[in-house]
Amino acid sequence: MAGMPQRPPSVGFLLLVITTVGWGMNWPAMKVLLAELPPLTTRAIGGGLGFIVLLVVVLAQKQSLVVPRAIWGRLALISLLNVTAWMGLASFSLLWLSASEATIICYTMPVWAAVFAWIILGEKPSLARILALVLALSGLVYLVLGKGLDLGIAKLPGVALGLGSAVLFALGTVLTKRMPLGLPPSSSVAWQVGIGVAPLFIAAAVFDPFDFSHVSALGIGLLIYGGVFALGLCYLSWFAALKMLPASLASLGTVITPVVGVVGAALFLDEPFGFREILALTLVLSGVVLAVRG
Repeated sequence: MAGMPQRPPSVGFLLLVITTVGWGMNWPAMKVLLAELPPLTTRAIGGGLGFIVLLVVVLAQKQSLVVPRAIWGRLALISLLNVTAWMGLASFSLLWLSASEATIICYTMPVWAAVFAWIILGEKPSLARILALVLALSGLVYLVLGKGLDLGIAKLPGVALGLGSAVLFALGTVLTKRMPLGLPPSSSVAWQVGIGVAPLFIAAAVFDPFDFSHVSALGIGLLIYGGVFALGLCYLSWFAALKMLPASLASLGTVITPVVGVVGAALFLDEPFGFREILALTLVLSGVVLAVRG
């Protein structure tokens, strides 16, 4: 509205950078954590911390936490897809994959979202979206088989889990568009994280009883980072960035995040960052850009 002060775009850019760096660096952080804690425990504790942060913010913002009875089923389904499946499957994929490989595979989700938009929403795929799928699949094939068939086959369980997390998250995204929840943004995320983390807590208690006696100070710090910052505060900064920036610009976060993850894994975990990784990342991100722009 004329005469009203405009929020400086630099703030939106800063929030976008904070979000993408926070999410991207969580992949090498997770790889380090899995050397000290099993996947279910790692994700349950991190998700629980994130839920507490989000709940505190929702209460501070005085947003309503009331969920209409009619949408509880939708909320539970979307929470299972966007949180339980995404966090659980992505974490287990790291048992077979490097952090950079898992990041590239899991961030193919915009491409699968374009496929589900065609199936569920009837959005006929454009030539750009078809090309996006071809590029993303080419990148994945090269990423998996680029070091030889035998090594590629050994990584297949991780690839299947990573792709499963990406596909199910994409399905949750499209279903949210098909069946909007109608909740305030922070409240919606808090409920999804809370509901989505609950099965991980139950599974961890049954299969991976919590034992922190051998967790290092670094491990505790990374748990707090993943839960409080990457899952809690980064979601809030992401929504704030969406309010300040054009959607086309904010969607760059989808592209920047895996780059941060791959580079972070190379810098801090000494993972390879050669021709194979660069070409696979380029092909996949080219497909993601086409899918997002489409």
